[in-house]
Amino acid sequence: METSIVGVGVGITDRFRTVVEEKIARVQQLAAKAQRLDVKVTHRAYRGGRVPDETVELTLIGKGPIVRAEAVDGDKFAALDLAVDKMATQLRRAKEKRVDGRQHPRGAHFEKGSGAIEGIDVQPASVDVLQAVATGTVPVQSEEEAEYSPVVIRTKNFEPEWMTVEEAVDRMELVGHDFFLFVDARTDHPSVVYRRKGWDYGVISLTTQASPEQAEALAS
Repeated sequence: METSIVGVGVGITDRFRTVVEEKIARVQQLAAKAQRLDVKVTHRAYRGGRVPDETVELTLIGKGPIVRAEAVDGDKFAALDLAVDKMATQLRRAKEKRVDGRQHPRGAHFEKGSGAIEGIDVQPASVDVLQAVATGTVPVQSEEEAEYSPVVIRTKNFEPEWMTVEEAVDRMELVGHDFFLFVDARTDHPSVVYRRKGWDYGVISLTTQASPEQAEALAS
């Protein structure tokens, strides 16, 4: 498996590269078909006396869905350990879920006879949540601001992806998040799947469909 290591605001030493090669053996055992592992180390310094930290991001690329894991610590070697542990757990959970699904079908599944989705608690988002998102009233603070706040919101933008609920659940497990945003291929509704307990999941969908312009752009 090819390995790429880059540093942002921090140098990558030969010792760190050696440790990475040793640690990713666990990942290779769980993802034998993976083609490349990208390792990104970011050093962040803060104002106001906050202690600097190191963020290690792992991105596993292969023929299937991309798998990601991230960890933060004051020491990049410790952050690497945490990130590798997270990725190994995500890969193991995905494998166990596939085996469990074959042996004991449960959780999210589509009933062809009735056309219903069984094992998923579908519920609409509340009016207050939709209003806050639509008007931008959720407070956002930059990580570089000196004033302390217990809430730091990082924003990320992604291209829309059309998929089934089952595919969204699998992708959520592989990226190690508690939720996953997608556009439901059956309804064209922007939706989010989220983890409940065990292999139980929920789905929240907006009644507004994805714009035809976005669908045509994605199809082309």
